[in-house]
Amino acid sequence: MSSQRSLPADDFGIYYVLAECTDYYDALPVKEADGSQPCSQGVTGLRNLGNTCYMNAILQCLCSISPLVEYFLSGKYITALQNDCSEVATAFAYLMTDMWLGDSDCVSPEIFRSALGNLYPAFTKQTQQDAQEFLIYVLNELHEALKKYHYPRRRSHEKGSAQRCCRKWITTETSVITQLFEGQLNYSIVCLKCEKCTYKNEVFTVLSLPIPSEYECSLQDCLQCFFQQDTLTWNNQIHCSFCETKQETAVRAGISKAPKIIIFHLKRFDIQGTTKRKLRTDIHYPLTNLDLTPYICPIFRKYPKYNLCAVVNHFGDLDGGHYTAFCKNSFTQAW
Repeated sequence: MSSQRSLPADDFGIYYVLAECTDYYDALPVKEADGSQPCSQGVTGLRNLGNTCYMNAILQCLCSISPLVEYFLSGKYITALQNDCSEVATAFAYLMTDMWLGDSDCVSPEIFRSALGNLYPAFTKQTQQDAQEFLIYVLNELHEALKKYHYPRRRSHEKGSAQRCCRKWITTETSVITQLFEGQLNYSIVCLKCEKCTYKNEVFTVLSLPIPSEYECSLQDCLQCFFQQDTLTWNNQIHCSFCETKQETAVRAGISKAPKIIIFHLKRFDIQGTTKRKLRTDIHYPLTNLDLTPYICPIFRKYPKYNLCAVVNHFGDLDGGHYTAFCKNSFTQAW
């Protein structure tokens, strides 16, 4: 397989790229009696429960992310479970176990869908849903079930000759989801009148990238378009704290924290006024060594490179279609 692939415009629509950081060590604890890894692990179908292709495609992708699967198969999730919202995470763990350790060619995700449907009833209906929306809900519920609270350390400082101790009561939440998927954007905002610069941070788990061409482009072209400087004018002006009024501003984003697993969503659905259309641009993307260095803030730069591990494809148009997934097996290295 070549190091570059292209998505045919007439076959693929919205898709998600989950790229696993190459310096992240992933080890699944399951082996055969002779110590070898069984080739069938992680190669299990999911039954369609009635227009659930959006769910099955996302679950297959999550099932291909080694550190996430290892976390659930090893039982580490059990000690982190929050009793008041453990149903979704437990059902997810059971499904991962069936897909990796079971002896069936195909399993039903009914229990997981029911658990998530208790919180979001739309997912229990036999209607088409958006895969990206489903993914965000799944990651959010897993985080809520597995999160831990961290308190800042006690800090002391001196004022004159007297030493004071103070505690800032701000807690942070962390889970396997934030550890793997959470990144952070840093926005530099420059007022075009007074030229003062301010900064704003924003956490992300999915980067929605624009498509800059109607015919052909690369994933790097999409990234460059997303991270290029943007000028906000007219109704989009931002309030400047120095000028004390809304002003035209120049905004540029950079990555201040690169996640171990990065998810890209390509915005193939375009709405201009009352006209809706689907962009059928051929987009070339690398299978290995995706370099995000140009988009990382210099003071935070760690030169991360990513390998592709899963893609969700959408066939159809805005009003309907079908989702499929391409996933790379971590044992066989086959797609």
